[in-house]
Amino acid sequence: MKRFSFLTSADAITFLFIVFLILIETIFAGSIQNWILYTTVNVSLCTFIILSTRYVHIHKEKGNRFISAARDWYLVPCILLIYTQTSSINHAIHQRDYDDILIAIDRFIFHGDPTQWVYQFSHPLITEILQIAYSSYYLFFVALFFELYRRDNRNDFNSGAMLIVYGFYLSYIGYLLLPAVGPRFTLHNYFSTETELPGIFITEFLRGIVNSGGGIPVDVPNPIDFVNRDAFPSGHTQLTLAAMYVAFTTKTKIRWWLFVAGSLLIISTIYMRYHYVTDVIVGIVFFFFTIWSGKRINAWWNEGIKNV
Repeated sequence: MKRFSFLTSADAITFLFIVFLILIETIFAGSIQNWILYTTVNVSLCTFIILSTRYVHIHKEKGNRFISAARDWYLVPCILLIYTQTSSINHAIHQRDYDDILIAIDRFIFHGDPTQWVYQFSHPLITEILQIAYSSYYLFFVALFFELYRRDNRNDFNSGAMLIVYGFYLSYIGYLLLPAVGPRFTLHNYFSTETELPGIFITEFLRGIVNSGGGIPVDVPNPIDFVNRDAFPSGHTQLTLAAMYVAFTTKTKIRWWLFVAGSLLIISTIYMRYHYVTDVIVGIVFFFFTIWSGKRINAWWNEGIKNV
């Protein structure tokens, strides 16, 4: 297995998850409309991972700078490409959503619907702040990766990237197992969101970006038919906590900014009606499992597999 030592643990886990997706999309090809496109993209990603990492490993700092930069940063767009697939094919595989189960669990625990209860505290200023926090989600990881990337020692960057991407893939498995659209569609009128939760300056604009990123085209009469099924678990909760963990354990300069913005983001998942509380609770459980198992996988790859 030493022949694969040019791969970091994040590379390896990404490659394996993409292969897993290829298998899933091939098995359920009859139900997935764009499975050939998805499979082609995934094979291309696998090829890129192997070729680019091998190239940089051989040539090191003497290699092409563009290839070296692409090798270091491909994980960011790769996470988004894989998200798009997992959160859109899961409904085709199951042919149903499981929001009814999540609603039932919330009602069993809280004797009601938390997103409806929290509505009494809504205010345009609160909405504005929380929508900004929610929309800054992916910026957390770019800022975190960039600060770690600038360090002379790449160990923090590689181990941090491993925990983050591994956490993303675990959340994607949750999407595949239990597709759900979230309370903004089931417990609330989606088309009343702007009037019930108005912001001040940029809430509407940011909400539109979130909707577009979640698969909803502009001005469609039936957005629930297009939206990605990504409510369970709350990846926003799980991965925000993971980003905080990496930021504090590596003593980054942005750790307190991440703590404040991330705390607001987690609150926003309920307030803005994107998630059930059950999604958030399971997201927290996924976070602890991500850190516990991810650190062990990373150590095994870095220390063990290179000696096999």
